Parts: sequence; C-alpha cells; structure tokens
Amino acid sequence: MNAKLNHLTACIKHPFKAAKYILERWGGDRMSDREYLEFAYEYIRGEHINLDKPTLYTEKINWMKVYDHNPIYTTLADKYSVKKYVEDKIGKEYVIPLLGVWDTPSDIDFQNLPEKFVLKCTHDSGGVFICNGKKDFDVNAIKAILANRLQKDYSQSGREWAYRDVPRKIIAEEYVEDLADNNYKFFCFNGKCNALYVAPFREKFVDYFDRDFKHLDIFTELHGMAPETPVKPDCFEQMRDLAETLATGLRAVRVDLYLSHGKIYFGEFTFFHEGGFMPFQPDHWNYDFGNWLTID
Repeated sequence: MNAKLNHLTACIKHPFKAAKYILERWGGDRMSDREYLEFAYEYIRGEHINLDKPTLYTEKINWMKVYDHNPIYTTLADKYSVKKYVEDKIGKEYVIPLLGVWDTPSDIDFQNLPEKFVLKCTHDSGGVFICNGKKDFDVNAIKAILANRLQKDYSQSGREWAYRDVPRKIIAEEYVEDLADNNYKFFCFNGKCNALYVAPFREKFVDYFDRDFKHLDIFTELHGMAPETPVKPDCFEQMRDLAETLATGLRAVRVDLYLSHGKIYFGEFTFFHEGGFMPFQPDHWNYDFGNWLTID
C-alpha cells in the first residue's frame, strides 16, 4: 500500500512520471516518438508543442529527439565509451579513473575494489551508487538494484533515443570528494557556451549564470536559487574553455564538469536537458535559449 501511495505522490509532484505511467498502460509503446512526445508535452506543460516550426528551447530539444539522430550522441551518452572520447579531446587528467567494467552485478569483484568507490550503469541517468566505506555498503541490495536497472530501457520514458543502443554494463570509478556539491553545467550551442548553472547541495538549489559568470534571474519549477549566490571559481575560464572544446561539432549539449579541491573533472554530456519538458522561468528564457539552438 505504501509503495502505491509513494508512486501516486511522485506522479502528483512530477507530471512526467504520471504521463509515463499512462502511456505505458495505454499503448505508449505503439506510438511513434513524435506522437509520444506530442502527447507527453501537452500533458506535462498543458500546451501544444510545435515540432514543425519550433521556437522554444523545450520544443527544439524535443525536435532533436525526433529528427537529430547523430550517432555520436550514443557514444557520448555511454558512461564507459565517453571516457576515451573525453581523454582524446582534453586529456586523461580530466577523466575520473575507471576501476572496472562488468556485464552483470554478479561479475563485480567487490573484494578487489578500494574502500571507497562509485558504481554506475552505463546506459541510464541518475543511477549512481557511492560507497563511502565497505562496512556499511550492502552489496546484495546494490546488486539487486543494479540488476533491475540493467533491465530498464532508459530511452523510453522521454524518448531520449541516444540511450537506446548504449551497451548495458556496470562501471566502477574512483571516489572523488565533494563532486556532488561542486558541479557546473555548461549549455553549449555549436561549440560556444552561452550559459551555465551551478548546482551545489545535490541540486537542492540551482543558480544560472551567463558565459562570464554574471548571475541570471532564471529558476525552474523544481529548483530555487541558493540563499547565497555561488562564487566564481578561480579556474572558471579554464572550465568554460574545456566545455567548449568538448562541445565542438555538436549542435547543442550540456557539458557537466566537477571541481574537487581545485581539480577539474568531466561529469557527463546531456543532450536533452530535463527531458525537454521543463522550461526556464521567466518565460522569455525559453525563447532566449531557443534562439541559441539552431536547427535545420
């Protein structure tokens, strides 16, 4: 009963989860990507999406899902293969070291992993499992969760096709301190950073800035601004340059970088920010970001 109540509460707080629930039971798997996204967008946003002549950022993100199938997106969405790509682009020193890669949870050799480490599935988003000490790390529970995540097609809920063909594996990375509270997410369009946001405190607060770290009056439905505006890091220009180098040749991508005691690490590429369903507020930012994202 509690599980059902929790699911209902989640659907109320996050309309996309409700839309996904409805679509899964009412034939969403038989819809084309375009039909699915048109339905989901209207259900979540309460407005029609124009995929023929998109102008809003949220419309263009969903247009990319339907019409921009650059095969490199799958490589970059893969948490394993992207490491080699980033290493070749900006250098190995910016890549969090890999400790192992496995096909199934039962293959993981936990005894040979260090006292602290991080586990991730290569094909999904948000599935990060941090071991701060083996004594309190429930190996059997984590194996069960990982096995479940390996069965899920992350691309289906938002039709983020780039995840569809990512080989499903589990990777272990070195544990790096303070990454979750020191992440910088750069919005790049045709290789140029136009804006970014800083998300300390595990994204409880989100503050947006322009490319020169001038604070912007942007907020979203899920996040408020931090009580104290984040301070510009000493290495900000270097981070921005690295993000732009990684975004070279890509139409639109969010490049996530982390800081740990002054050292920069690559986080991930995100092609469909918030699934393309959460516009920035005030509304004009949805148009401004849309103007930066050019489509054919």
